[in-house]
Formats: sequence, structure tokens, C-alpha cells
Amino acid sequence: MYTANELLFPYYVIPSLKKLRGPQWRALVERVLSLPETHEETLAFMLMMIRLNGCMACETDSYRAMRGCAACALQTLRRYRGDDTELLEFYEQALEDVRNFARHSTDVTYNQNILEIL
Repeated sequence: MYTANELLFPYYVIPSLKKLRGPQWRALVERVLSLPETHEETLAFMLMMIRLNGCMACETDSYRAMRGCAACALQTLRRYRGDDTELLEFYEQALEDVRNFARHSTDVTYNQNILEIL
């Protein structure tokens, strides 16, 4: 009846986003896919998508959640009116936020503190 809903933007959706935008976007997605799931650049990409999609406000019983994260991300990127340069700027900001969090966090366990950067 319901799809399997994620709490935050899932890594497994990233490959489906590769062909949605132009060459800069495609290069970013390919770069992220070449890295481990826990790499700071991968985490930054996921953070950027969390912010773009509005994942923090998504309710598990909402229409958007019932459609699933992949459908939501595809729709968000298709409807996004900015250019790829803007998306890359969002990514760079997310990367800076992830790096700042890692640099200033005294707790290596991200599970307790990850919401601070959202």
C-alpha cells in the first residue's frame, strides 16, 4: 500500500538524477557516484537534495512521501527554474557546511548531530 519511505534523501536515488540537467549537473552526479556513500562530497550532494526537495518538512503520510523520494527528486529537478550553475553553487554551499560540521564536531558519531547542518 505504501512505498518504503526514507527519513532523508537516499543515496540510491542519485543515479536516476544524472540525465535531468545539463553537462555540469551530469558531471557532478558522475563525480559523486564515483565516491563512497560516506564521502564528504556525497554527503554534501545528499544535503543539497534534502534542502532542494524540502525533505525535513516531508510527512510520511503525505502524497509526496507516498510517491517516494525518487519521484520527488525527479519532479524537483525538472521544475527547478535556475540553471546548473545555481545548483552547483547550492552544492558548494552544502559541501562547505558538511566540512564545517566535520571540522567543528567533537563527536564522530554523526547520527546525534547531523540535523545541526540541515
